[in-house]
Amino acid sequence: MNYSKIINTKSTAQANAIPFSGQVPNNAGGYCWSVDRWTMLDRFLILGSEKGTFYVGERKLTMQHAENVVEAIKEDGERVVARIVEVSDRGLAPKNDAAIFALALAASIGDENTRKSAFEALPKVCRIGTHLFQFAEACDGLRGWGRGLRKAIAKWYNAQDPERLAHGLIKYQARGGWSNRDLLRLAHPVAKTEAHNALYKWVVDGEIHGEMPLIQAMLTLRETHDLDEAVRLVREFKMPREALPTEMLNEVAIWEALLAEMPLTAMIRNLGNMTKIGLLKDGWFVGKSDAVTTVVEALSDSERLRKSRVHPIAVLAAMNTYAAGRGIRGSGEWKPVKPILEALDKAFYGTYGNVKKSGKRIVLGLDVSGSMHGTSVAGIAGLDCRKACAAMALITEAVEDQVTHLAFDTKTYKLDFSKSMRLDKAVDLLARTGGGGTDCALPITHAIEKKIAADAFVIYTDSETWYGSMHPAQAMKKYREKMGIDAKLVVVAMAANRCTIGDPEDARQLNVVGFDASVPNVVSEFIAN
Repeated sequence: MNYSKIINTKSTAQANAIPFSGQVPNNAGGYCWSVDRWTMLDRFLILGSEKGTFYVGERKLTMQHAENVVEAIKEDGERVVARIVEVSDRGLAPKNDAAIFALALAASIGDENTRKSAFEALPKVCRIGTHLFQFAEACDGLRGWGRGLRKAIAKWYNAQDPERLAHGLIKYQARGGWSNRDLLRLAHPVAKTEAHNALYKWVVDGEIHGEMPLIQAMLTLRETHDLDEAVRLVREFKMPREALPTEMLNEVAIWEALLAEMPLTAMIRNLGNMTKIGLLKDGWFVGKSDAVTTVVEALSDSERLRKSRVHPIAVLAAMNTYAAGRGIRGSGEWKPVKPILEALDKAFYGTYGNVKKSGKRIVLGLDVSGSMHGTSVAGIAGLDCRKACAAMALITEAVEDQVTHLAFDTKTYKLDFSKSMRLDKAVDLLARTGGGGTDCALPITHAIEKKIAADAFVIYTDSETWYGSMHPAQAMKKYREKMGIDAKLVVVAMAANRCTIGDPEDARQLNVVGFDASVPNVVSEFIAN
């Protein structure tokens, strides 16, 4: 018997664990390493568990993450709360849902100090009414309504100045089975001012006391059939779209009035609607008042993007939908306006800020296997992880001078990305590439075969690798030996599972979470030492 054929630490089929490595089964029939609970927490906060992954259903994945959050809270609850605040307040995640749920867990099962920290963090994590309703729903199912929760909710309302509060009460009246009326009745806030008291009475009892111009304007808007009067009210009182009757949203003049004060996130979400209605179209450049110019200037304002917490993936999702000329769920169609497509392209890079250049030779390996196609980015409809790889690759291409782009499933595909390539074109290319099994070692073995000199390999993957005859960590050792280069490996997690192909014992390997807005600079700094 040749024992070395069975026990070989240098070359092991991915369907088996590397001997003595501590690897565990992944969800695809291969083997990987399991990340620790704090890395798993980051993956949940940034990627969430909405829609699950290709291999793990939404319910099962959510339970795995909830159990992990609970264990992290038991170990160090205040650390968990601090990380929740950092991810949410800095806008590192595409969606805020996971952070809100994790905060509700901390407020429900944490010790006294953890619960106190969670309630103090409420305004930083739950910044709008929708967030507060989500938090209330989660707490209602986890802990019930004690004194601490009521006090925190009351403080959330009282902390806002009357004008901002009135605007929020109109914009976010009810979501997910909860309303401001429900929360005010449960929390019983002692009104901070007479203006607060009047607003609370209007929400709870429907009564108007004294001068309440914004509320009165909203009620008038709901009753009027005069378009000119409606436009005047929208402009004068900066009315949100939610205050308008549905039939009014078929008018170009109404959308033009809304656009003047529209928050950037709402603007990005409604580009298709504004184009479909006829407000945005090619050839309408008439100076500063033109709607297309207004949108392009807003998307080009990097400081406004930062202050609005616009996440890169929100821009990518908007561009993916807008370029297609039709909604994911709706039936409406539109002709995309070229200047807006170009502005979205620039805005994507702008949301990442100034990414530092490493100056190193980099091989980017983009997983385009079937499981990446079958896993959505943070549950965003129409945007799968395979498409998102293209966008992440273009960030590196934009700042680095020596990048080799490779896509892979069980084969390797050379990608001709360039600095001038527009985002939607790269996404479309990746959407048509691959779709087979997964061999995450391929970018490294390809570089060995083609003698590609690289200081670092950056592999975007869900780590559900199973096909190859050698694990990626083994391929890295072989590359270093063959090429005489002490190359590094960065594994960018594209799915919120517990798997990684990065060897935890190798200090030259780094795990990061995909779509964390800070990732490009973290990767660049690691590669550049």
